[in-house]
Amino acid sequence: MSFQRLNKLVSSRAAVSSRVCATSSLPKISPCLASTLARQSSNNSIETATSPPPPAPSPRWIDDLRTRIGKCVVFGCNNQQVSRAAAVLRALALEWKDLIAGSEGFLTGGRRGLDGQQIAWGEMDSFGHVNNVNYYRFAESARVNWITNFSVHVDPAHRTEWAELMSPKATGLIMKSLKCDFKFPMVYPDKISVYHKLRIRPTGDPAPSAFMLDCIVLSHQHRRIAARLEEDIVVYDYKAARKTNMPPFMAELFSETYSLQEQAIVKARTRIWDLINAVEKLEKETWDRADAVEDLGSAKGAAQ
Repeated sequence: MSFQRLNKLVSSRAAVSSRVCATSSLPKISPCLASTLARQSSNNSIETATSPPPPAPSPRWIDDLRTRIGKCVVFGCNNQQVSRAAAVLRALALEWKDLIAGSEGFLTGGRRGLDGQQIAWGEMDSFGHVNNVNYYRFAESARVNWITNFSVHVDPAHRTEWAELMSPKATGLIMKSLKCDFKFPMVYPDKISVYHKLRIRPTGDPAPSAFMLDCIVLSHQHRRIAARLEEDIVVYDYKAARKTNMPPFMAELFSETYSLQEQAIVKARTRIWDLINAVEKLEKETWDRADAVEDLGSAKGAAQ
């Protein structure tokens, strides 16, 4: 069942106003997970979480939840249950990108990569899908935006130094290796969002002379990761013509960014499991109960 068709089915079953989609109808975060989030977010702390994050969901958790909600609605829900189902569907529609990326530690937002870029028809090849070389271009553009975000919006005190990292003037960055793992072929029309994250926290004194970035290319049409890239980057002194250690301002901000990535994992996975638990509760109240009887459209069932 398509997402659009499922939404129509939910709306026709409920026959209620748009306020039934409010996320306030979702169950609250469990006390254990809520305390974990509170410890990490208080005072905008960027300290590393001491507790492990919630487990990663299934790679196809969004499609799985849609299917499960559809089964509940088709079986028969009262208006209050349909309202809760609609709230989950609305969350999936509005939050899917942040949840997919955040659950793996990718920080989202237009200034952190590419956000909602339209796929061009000319980016397809004779095989009828986006040519593989374009994924490397997507990653390159997102990486430049990722660095520029530090320069303009995060650390303007070192704006010149951050900008020079993308030029062969002083201390800069050189790509040592770039690998891509294609998940499925994208086609026009579609939109993409592309994000980067640090694979490990930069540590040591002096700081390391290289770092690894992971990158994901998200398809908006499929709401899935279309490709994953690995980037091995060297910090290079163009004046001395040799690699060099990461400048202190860069190492410090990368360490803070890594902490934010860890917080993003906890926040996104907590939200995902809240949505999963909401659907499980709906199942227990509809088709997955001992006295379950399918609603075939009776007036009595609609009035409940």
